[in-house]
Amino acid sequence: MIKKEMIYRNPLVKLGYDNEDILPVGGFGAVLAHAGVGKTALLVQLALNMMLREHSVMHVSLNDAVSKVDLWYQEIFHDIADKFGIPEVNEYWDKIQPYRFIMTFKVEGFSAPKLEERLTDLMEQNIFKPHTLIVDGFKFDDAGRGQLVQLKDLARKYSMRIWFTVHTHRHESPQDNGLPLSFLHIADLFDAIVQLVTKGDEVYIKALKGGSIAEASKDLLLDPSTMLIKDSQ
Repeated sequence: MIKKEMIYRNPLVKLGYDNEDILPVGGFGAVLAHAGVGKTALLVQLALNMMLREHSVMHVSLNDAVSKVDLWYQEIFHDIADKFGIPEVNEYWDKIQPYRFIMTFKVEGFSAPKLEERLTDLMEQNIFKPHTLIVDGFKFDDAGRGQLVQLKDLARKYSMRIWFTVHTHRHESPQDNGLPLSFLHIADLFDAIVQLVTKGDEVYIKALKGGSIAEASKDLLLDPSTMLIKDSQ
């Protein structure tokens, strides 16, 4: 039940991304938003979707401790289960936990070679092999294109997909395609780009790259507590 509901209400699927994985092998995805809008919450929801489909997710946090990231997952999962009246919430949670691994780095200590070193340690010991990586807190303002190219090479090498949170600035006006000017020089590396926008107390999501042309023009209203599509009134 919870698996069916989460897949049906996955906002990216509703934006026209017809593949449940959204990204191809070696692909990049980005969630753009101002601070505090819900970038991490949306990617946690996407990660839970993959975990329910028995795909392994590695959450790489450059800001928060493992305990805080784990709390994000538990709270969002339980909120969704409560919303849909799922009685076996603890049973479901115990079942999907093995499909998630949380890894933390100091921002200044993160790089593709260091990530690969820790990944290979886990894979060689048959501890964890990720289907998808979530990189939360990557400093796009400070990073050059070369660092992202290295990460893309890593994704291809190990047949992974990588989602990033991207902090955008309120003072930076979007270009005609909706992207901030500071992101244009790396936009070609990404297969899917979505943006979270606030209007008053409401949060909307729209596709800036990828998805179907017909659906990409539609802004979907999200429930801020779960980052799932809000029920129609």
